[in-house]
Amino acid sequence: MTKRAPVNLTGIPETMLWTLHNRASEAKRPDAILRDPDAIRIYESVRYDFERSFGKPDGSHAMRSRVFDDAIRPWMAKHPGGTIVELAAGLETEFQRCDDGKVRWVCVDVPEAIAVRERFLKANERCKHVSKSALDFSWMDEVDGSRGVFVTAQGLLMYFHERDVRRLFRAIVERFPGVELMFDVIPRWFSKKTLAGLRKTKHYTAPPMPWGVNRSEVKRLIGSWSPRITSVEQVSFGYFRGVPGLLLPVFSKVPMLRDVIPSIVRVQTSRWTS
Repeated sequence: MTKRAPVNLTGIPETMLWTLHNRASEAKRPDAILRDPDAIRIYESVRYDFERSFGKPDGSHAMRSRVFDDAIRPWMAKHPGGTIVELAAGLETEFQRCDDGKVRWVCVDVPEAIAVRERFLKANERCKHVSKSALDFSWMDEVDGSRGVFVTAQGLLMYFHERDVRRLFRAIVERFPGVELMFDVIPRWFSKKTLAGLRKTKHYTAPPMPWGVNRSEVKRLIGSWSPRITSVEQVSFGYFRGVPGLLLPVFSKVPMLRDVIPSIVRVQTSRWTS
């Protein structure tokens, strides 16, 4: 039996183990919505009581990763040799799932998260690790924007205040003309719940998530942040199982219900420069 390696993380970086728990557990299923052998390998190599902290696994994070994969692959086909920037990379294995042999990938995360990542996922000539907060804009110096840039942020922006999200967004758009961005947001009610102390289990309380925005507000809010924005699209969560999979499409179409559920947002920008 392979000896498992201890991983000691706290606060927001510890959530990378939560997402790993859900992705790897889904990937193990014979009918998995996400094929992720590297997530399984890492999951089985880590000494951590996942269920004690996070409870029984669900498909939420695997579904989110699948939606991002589905957006990234056609973008790479249109931008051969382009660059994907993955903010809050953690133990996400999107490069390993989507690599086409040409793409350049930049994984950005705080030093303690990158230190854990490098124990299980090595950087290489096309996949760079940058040990910095997303709010330390010097990470942009590591990005080659000559063939197009696509910036993703899974499970990150809700941990910032809106003013910092807006500041980050504007910095990216100004630095990389024509950049596309994709990220998830939580509704206001859920943000308030985390600020009051959201206990996932009796052993784990989720970190506060100050930034919440309702689905009905997303297009107007994000669209106001920069004149370079040409499109703000809310991408469907298309892979939930069971009852959530039946209810989610209904909730997304009914005005009184759509603000209850989270969103995945894709933003396109123009290439003009001032």
